[in-house]
Amino acid sequence: MDRRLRPCEVSAAADAAWLVGVQRPGEPEWAARDTLAELRELARTAGVIVAGETIARLREPDAATWIGRGRAEGVGREAAAAGATLLIFDDDLAPAQARNLEDLTGLRTLDRTQLILDIFAQRAHTSEGRLQIELAQLEYLRPRLRHSRGRLEQQRGGIGLRGPGETQLEMDRRRIDRRIARIRSELEHVRERREELRRGRRRHGWALVCLVGYTNAGKSTLLNALCGAGVPADDRLFATLDPTTRRLELPNHQPALLTDTVGFIRKLPHRLIEAFQATLEETARADLLVHVVDCAHPAADRHIEAVDSVLRDLGAADRPRIFALNKIDVPGAADRARRLAHGAGRCVPISAARHEGLDELRGAIAEALRDRGLPFEIEVPAAEGRALALIREHAALQSETMQNDRIRLVGTIPARYRALIAPYHPSEPEA
Repeated sequence: MDRRLRPCEVSAAADAAWLVGVQRPGEPEWAARDTLAELRELARTAGVIVAGETIARLREPDAATWIGRGRAEGVGREAAAAGATLLIFDDDLAPAQARNLEDLTGLRTLDRTQLILDIFAQRAHTSEGRLQIELAQLEYLRPRLRHSRGRLEQQRGGIGLRGPGETQLEMDRRRIDRRIARIRSELEHVRERREELRRGRRRHGWALVCLVGYTNAGKSTLLNALCGAGVPADDRLFATLDPTTRRLELPNHQPALLTDTVGFIRKLPHRLIEAFQATLEETARADLLVHVVDCAHPAADRHIEAVDSVLRDLGAADRPRIFALNKIDVPGAADRARRLAHGAGRCVPISAARHEGLDELRGAIAEALRDRGLPFEIEVPAAEGRALALIREHAALQSETMQNDRIRLVGTIPARYRALIAPYHPSEPEA
C-alpha cells in the first residue's frame, strides 16, 4: 500500500524521506495508518520532507530486511522515483537489517528510534538534557559500528611486539564504553542532587505535582497558564525536553510545586526512558500527576493508553492522577472530553490556551493533595507537652529520640495538620 506525493512537493533543500510502516496479522489497518501518521509528524518535526509512504502487510518480520527482500527492493524503487534520499521505518531495526536495506535500496535507512533521538538532540538545551541524549545515542550507536579500517594489524617480531593488534572497530567501541561510563557517572550526580532537593521538599511540606501526557498535548501551555513560567510552547512534537519546575498557587495556600516533563509517545524507545531516568523519576516520586489530554485529537483515547504504558514502565502507574481534558475550545473537542470522562478518574475540562477551567483544576489539585501524608523531620522542645501530644495523636511516627532538651520526631502527618509541625521546620525553600 503506497502513497506518493507529487514530485513538485519534494524540496531539494531538505532531506526527503519515504516512510515504511508494517501491518501485522490481526492488526486493523487504521492502527497501522495511525502510527505511520505519527511517524510522518515526527519526520516533519525533524525537518524532513515526506516524499511518500508504504504500509507493508507482514505475516512475520523478515530477519534479514524486516519487510522481505522483494518488497524492500520495490520500496527502494518507489522512493528513488519520488526523489527520496532516505527510508524511515516505523519500527526498530536490527543493525544487520538496516545495513541490508541500505545495500538493497541504495538509500540511507533510519528507524523510529534513530529519528526520535535526532529530534531530542535538536531540542535538548541544558547540560543535563544533552548528557542524557548523548548517552542514548552512544548506546544506540555502539552495536551499529562498522569496520572503517577493519583488518588486524600485521604481526611484528620482537619482545613485546608480537600479537594480533586490534581493529579500529575495537578502539572505537572502547572509546564509546569509556564515554558511556563517564556520562553515567555524571548523571548519577544529577540523580543525587535531585534526591537532595526531594528531601528538602519533604522536610518543608512541599507537594510535587507533575504534568504528564502525550507529546504536544499542551503541558507547557498549561504550566505557563498556571504558573506564568514563560517556557516555549510550540505546536510540534517534543517542543519541551528539559524539565521546568515552578511554584503553584492553590486555593488553600498549601505549598506545591508544578513540574513539566517530557512528552510521551507510542513506541517511546526504552533507551530514552533509561537515559532520562534521572529526570523521569520525578514522575514516580510525585504526590500527584496531572495527565494532560489533547481532546482535539481524534486518537485521544489511544494517547491515554500510550501514556499509561510509559507510566507503568516508570513505576508511576499507582500515583494519584487528575485528567486535565485540554483544548475543549476546539470544535468537537468538548464532546470527546465528555466521552473520555466516563472512563477515566477525576476529570477537569480546560483550555490552557484560553485560561478556561483553570480555577476548577486548581481546586481539584488542592482537594487531591489535602489528605496526602506529609513526611517530616522536626525537633520539638521537650517543654512543649501539648504540641508533642497533638503531633503524636495525628502523625504516624517512625522514630522519636531525645536529644538534650529537645525531642526529634520523624514520620508523616496528614496535610490538614501541617500547622502542628510548621513552627518546628526551618524556613521554606525557594520554589
